[in-house]
Amino acid sequence: MESNPKKNILPYPNGEAIEDDAGDNVMAWTVGDDRSGERIDKHVTEALADETVSRSQVQDWIRQGAVTVGGAPVKPNAKVAAGDEIVVRFAEPEPIEAQPEDIPLNVVYEDSDVIVINKPRGMVVHPAVGHSSGTVVNALLYHCKDLSGINGMMRPGIVHRIDKDTSGLLMAAKNDLAHASLAGQLKAHTVVRRYTALVYGKVPHDKGTIDAPIGRAKDDRKMFAVTDRNSKHAVTHFTVIERFEDYTVVELRLETGRTHQIRVHLKYIGHPIVGDPMYGGRSGRTLGMVGQALHAGVLGFVHPRTGEALEFNASLPQDMEDALHILRSR
Repeated sequence: MESNPKKNILPYPNGEAIEDDAGDNVMAWTVGDDRSGERIDKHVTEALADETVSRSQVQDWIRQGAVTVGGAPVKPNAKVAAGDEIVVRFAEPEPIEAQPEDIPLNVVYEDSDVIVINKPRGMVVHPAVGHSSGTVVNALLYHCKDLSGINGMMRPGIVHRIDKDTSGLLMAAKNDLAHASLAGQLKAHTVVRRYTALVYGKVPHDKGTIDAPIGRAKDDRKMFAVTDRNSKHAVTHFTVIERFEDYTVVELRLETGRTHQIRVHLKYIGHPIVGDPMYGGRSGRTLGMVGQALHAGVLGFVHPRTGEALEFNASLPQDMEDALHILRSR
């Protein structure tokens, strides 16, 4: 069920979403058969996984009466039953407006509608908890002055993201017309996004598709994993570019765009990215890598105003090139 500006509705797997008109900051759903017997605090925390809510925060809401079951407040250790109507009312924090900052940008393309940059590894795309400044958005606000407002004051112009630890091409919209067009292309899977990664191990197949759903990891909410529980459809296509004794260079094409998708999918097939701080398990320093070896090298889309097909390329960062040179010289 689609969300409504006045009703934030969260469908829960195998449970029927219900609607609630109590206010803007409401999420509501009906407990499915497979969730019966769960503690209410655990159940709500997992249902709100996409909101990055902690279990202790949920327990506070329950004690404050902000979580109801069948219209009545409950205790954090109460058990839910199939058919229970869960309603969560929570206060939304006051929005903080991102500020312009004079941060250099590697601009690959720019006109009055769109800007494409080559983002360095280590740079966060938009402000969030723990990263209120020094982001791509802060730099864009200084450089452009004009960005679309569809995503609000914290993410103006941002149509898609790449991870902090990933380098490469990122597009942003300068007005709402451009934003709507680019977002529509992403939703229709017509945007070309190709990445290059150096991974551990020798990938046996020359080409392949990883079709595996991704959701938050059960034991660490900051991480994601392939799981059938509270997950989203995710598809990544790969082609082997070069093989070494213990490493492989692969090109990856995204069909969907889930958080950490490439990193999670490559770990899932047993070939994590070299230097990945969350999913790699090992440092890439033996190859001179100072971060993860994942680069968004190709980005293509249809210009939102002219209809022209555009495609851009960005060379690998120097430490990835150096790592490949080391492997080729062995």
